[in-house]
Amino acid sequence: MINKEAILLGAVFAPIAAALVIAPIGRFSGRLRNFLSLAAVLLSLICNLKLLFLLKSGQIVNFTLNFPLGLNFILVADGLAVFMAIVSSLISAIIIWYSFTYIIHYPHQDEYYAWVLLFVGSMMGLVYSQHLIYLYIFWELTAISSYRLIGFFRKESDLYKADKALLVTVGGALLMLTGFIWLYSISGSFELPVIKESLAGKIPFGVVALILAGILAKSAILPFHTWLPDAGIAPSPVTALLHAAVLVKIGVFVFCRIFVANITLSNYWYFFIGSLAALSTLVSAGMAFKEYDIKRIIAYSTVSQIGYILFGFTCMNLWGVSGALFYILTHGLAKAGLFLCAGIIEQNTHTKDIRKLGGLRKNMPWTAVSFLICAASVMGIPPLGGFFGKFMLFSAAFNSQQRWLVPFFLVGAFITMAYLIRLFNAVFMGEASNHNLIKTKEGSRGMVLAVTLLAFLSLVSGIGASFPLNFISEVAKGILK
Repeated sequence: MINKEAILLGAVFAPIAAALVIAPIGRFSGRLRNFLSLAAVLLSLICNLKLLFLLKSGQIVNFTLNFPLGLNFILVADGLAVFMAIVSSLISAIIIWYSFTYIIHYPHQDEYYAWVLLFVGSMMGLVYSQHLIYLYIFWELTAISSYRLIGFFRKESDLYKADKALLVTVGGALLMLTGFIWLYSISGSFELPVIKESLAGKIPFGVVALILAGILAKSAILPFHTWLPDAGIAPSPVTALLHAAVLVKIGVFVFCRIFVANITLSNYWYFFIGSLAALSTLVSAGMAFKEYDIKRIIAYSTVSQIGYILFGFTCMNLWGVSGALFYILTHGLAKAGLFLCAGIIEQNTHTKDIRKLGGLRKNMPWTAVSFLICAASVMGIPPLGGFFGKFMLFSAAFNSQQRWLVPFFLVGAFITMAYLIRLFNAVFMGEASNHNLIKTKEGSRGMVLAVTLLAFLSLVSGIGASFPLNFISEVAKGILK
């Protein structure tokens, strides 16, 4: 029988170990490289699912490796960590599958898979970490990996935008690390359970501000949002990873881990953060409505929707936290689908400008239907998963001090519908804007199956919402107790 700690370590280190050997393997066999890349992430997903079953049976799995100076390496598979790990590894596996035929047209494929695997493994390490120093280390590993992936095409303009993403996220992370050290000087520990007991709800203003700066920078919340739309120059599977369930969700996850599950802030802080989330939602939604680049429109949509998740956590009640976690799942599935559909469109039409597109529903019916379903989920159309997530968030807000922010998020929801309908109409409806579009064909079988699967999961997450919500509500209860 496999040791429980080995399962937890497998969830984290299977992708990291594969990242270290994937490039040499790729020199001999591209097929073997692809198979091992997918197998590593699927192994991580299987381990995460096994941890879910152990958790539901009442077992909390943890692993500790003692080091001097209180720098013990601690991983804990609690409900919040297992939920985030399953969502991230599931969507990452689909994205890698999609990459097989997407990335085959480009050089540096060995490097691509190595950085993607390190990216996924770092996310696993981050969500399971209960020690702030190791959380920071994994946080920075995701930043380095995303930096290399954003600048994958190596054009001068691409490298500039990759540098911008690195500077914003790493700069925020250094402020966050300063907050962690300040927190250590007060509590005497970097371990979250110890910090929770020692602080007893009292935390200096400066500590909150420093840690919050890192969280907002990573999740691209206003005023740190500009790096994320610029990251659209990366390959579409990379932008799907950044936006769907891995990179930008790290910030809101850490907010939940620190400021909801372990340290309770004053109501003034939660109202301020909720107000900032509302402003970020409205501004980015307006920017999406003005854009013509398909990937930048979807990117601004991500910034806007992250505001809803942060808003839910600031409600500090069961429906708010449950709705925020559920929306992490549904938004991740739908947004990955939208970006991967955009990748099919870009590769087959050689443009991202929606003014040069049109009529693609005739030659890309599977992509069109998948795009429509995923967009409808983000818009919050029933019975798709996004509807139930937003319904829970708004219901939670009316039972909290955040009720005054509901009108702003409702306006954001209407703008979301407007720009996504505009996007779908411009790309898929009407007539082809030029003769070349008439000859456009669907993407490869693997790419189309990947976006179809994400659309199907977006639908199932709504129709079968009770299944994930049963677990998510238990996670939320554990967070708020």
